[in-house]
Amino acid sequence: MDFLELAGKRILIFGVANRKSVAYQSGKVLEEAGAEVIYIVRSDTRKESLKNLLKQAPTYVCDVEHQQEIDQLHSEISQKYDTIHGLVHSIAFADYSAGWLPFHQTPRSAFLQAVDISCFSFIALSNAFSKLLDPEQGSVVTVSISTTRMAAENYGYMAPVKAALDSSVCFLSKSFSNFSKVRFNAVCPGLLKTSASAGIPGYVDSYLFAEKATLRKEAVQTKEVADTIAFLMSPRSSGITSQGIVIDAGMGTNYFDKEIVAEDT
Repeated sequence: MDFLELAGKRILIFGVANRKSVAYQSGKVLEEAGAEVIYIVRSDTRKESLKNLLKQAPTYVCDVEHQQEIDQLHSEISQKYDTIHGLVHSIAFADYSAGWLPFHQTPRSAFLQAVDISCFSFIALSNAFSKLLDPEQGSVVTVSISTTRMAAENYGYMAPVKAALDSSVCFLSKSFSNFSKVRFNAVCPGLLKTSASAGIPGYVDSYLFAEKATLRKEAVQTKEVADTIAFLMSPRSSGITSQGIVIDAGMGTNYFDKEIVAEDT
């Protein structure tokens, strides 16, 4: 039974880096649901390294930091496919090479690059594929974070960047509503165990704390985020747009968990 009504739906997925990626896990769930998944990766080197993982799935290259590559990708996709039913944007980048710095010392170049790759690419890709997305049932989903109001020092300037991404979901929803019913949403997970997160200073300690703070005392799994993305791609979620779906296993309601409080008293 095709409960999610995803069989035969054609979905672009941006951002696979390896087996642990949200993008990869999402692709697997969507493929299991019968969708035709088209992967877009950052470079030819990345494409080669993922050849065994992605197997026979169609895979294209696009570095979203460069508009000409986005334009080229659109040209290649539109020549082969007449309709895209969904787009998953799982792209984020932050240059922490300067080490941990107080937020007010954030390097201008690092902040602007992070906004460009992590946020503006979502707008640019949506614009590029605006005429190819199914105007009746198209769905676009990006990956944000569970809250941008928690000032985690080690996450630094990426929280304001994700806040811009969250706002872009709303503005894209409104903008596209002038000519289509394409839906825009974000999945907003708590801390995940991914390769990308390993580059954040002090992430392991934050991850372990977040796990304690969940109601179930178990961290959010990447598969759980992928399952939510699949639902948002599905016509079954047709009434949901311009939203951020938080996936944090109750962490946001449990900061005063008695066990955590007892450890600090």
